[in-house]
Amino acid sequence: MIFGLRPILEALNAGRTLDKIFLLRGTKNSMTQDIQALAKAANIPMSMVPIEKLDGITKKNHQGAVAYVSPIDYMPLDSILAGLYEEGKTPLLLVLDRITDVRNFGSIARNAECLGVHAIVVPSHGAAQINGDALKTSAGALNLIPVCREANLKNTLTFLRESGVQVVACTEKTDASLETGAVDLTGPLAILMGSEEDGISPEYLQIADYKLRIPMAGQISSLNVSVASGIMLYEVLRQRLVKGA
Repeated sequence: MIFGLRPILEALNAGRTLDKIFLLRGTKNSMTQDIQALAKAANIPMSMVPIEKLDGITKKNHQGAVAYVSPIDYMPLDSILAGLYEEGKTPLLLVLDRITDVRNFGSIARNAECLGVHAIVVPSHGAAQINGDALKTSAGALNLIPVCREANLKNTLTFLRESGVQVVACTEKTDASLETGAVDLTGPLAILMGSEEDGISPEYLQIADYKLRIPMAGQISSLNVSVASGIMLYEVLRQRLVKGA
């Protein structure tokens, strides 16, 4: 954690990766304006909050500004995708729509690394904070797999499709079932997983090339998102291993 206007400004100027910035609501001076401009340019989430919020985060003299330092460096998605194509690899990306539970995120990252995902894509706002708990739950996977933080997932999904990447959404709102093998998952692929609360946003579902549901036989109609991601990614790996055999 960093607190104080000048330390946060210096961290931004030094290019440190910040996870989120909280500024005191109503504060207007040159330093806060510089922080806001640099945070926007670096795609760092920022919230204007009341003094009670800041006092609840730290008892130290925060001067109306607190920031969390990210334990990882976020990577640019376009560079990762271009690099995969240049290396002759078939991209496999995991796009997470508003996954907010830290431990779920860590478990998903562990699944992703084990099952061959090249990068995880998260939104700038409404995503789990990548902290010590996330790193621990991921069993170190977050130190191995790139994470890309995108300002607008709708634009990101459109970019992926235009780049030759097929977007497949995991959702209960479809009749197409994963086990039928009706969708070829061996090409350039982005698996889209939705939030723990209400699944994938409707606007993102409209962009997806295909929608697949995971078949279930029990009375509970949904799986934990980290479990669901593991099942989806295993089917991708299975198809790719069969094709490569």
